[in-house]
Amino acid sequence: MSRFGFTPSKFGPLGWRRVSRPVDLVVALGILGLLAIAGAVLQYRLGPAQTLIGAARVIDGDSLRLAGEELRLQGLDAPELRQSCTDRSGRPVDCGRVARRALEAMLARGIVTCEIGKRDRYGRGLATCRQGETDINATLVREGHAVAYGGYRAEEAAAKAAGRGIWALTFEQPATWRRGQAR
Repeated sequence: MSRFGFTPSKFGPLGWRRVSRPVDLVVALGILGLLAIAGAVLQYRLGPAQTLIGAARVIDGDSLRLAGEELRLQGLDAPELRQSCTDRSGRPVDCGRVARRALEAMLARGIVTCEIGKRDRYGRGLATCRQGETDINATLVREGHAVAYGGYRAEEAAAKAAGRGIWALTFEQPATWRRGQAR
């Protein structure tokens, strides 16, 4: 009998009954294995963070090719290449091609640095791209060549208030326009 009338317990500190050291080791390894699998799944879902630097080529108003990889500019949605808008006098404007030319002009200025966080459902890297201190994504939205799509709300509001780019036209949201097109 112990000094204060308590007897040593055959249960652990949390009230669990100890089985044996080998069983404890197997349980601990099992938990570590599950954590490793969860980490691998999370890494797969998020994709590796990656930086690409170089001369980029335009695909459309919100997509480019850099270092052999197709990237989609994150946080914005530009009109599709075949998408048409209407000016105030009712004339059609190829706003998709205008958005493409705007991105083309920006990329022609020099080397681009793109940070890729994850991938979209088509496997393209979702990227935030810069040219020096210029955020290409934000500039496209601020100049009215794209709408905000999960980011850049302040830039969209500024473009809309100033009537720049597509905000000077009558247009259908690019996502809505895509849904209406037969593939």
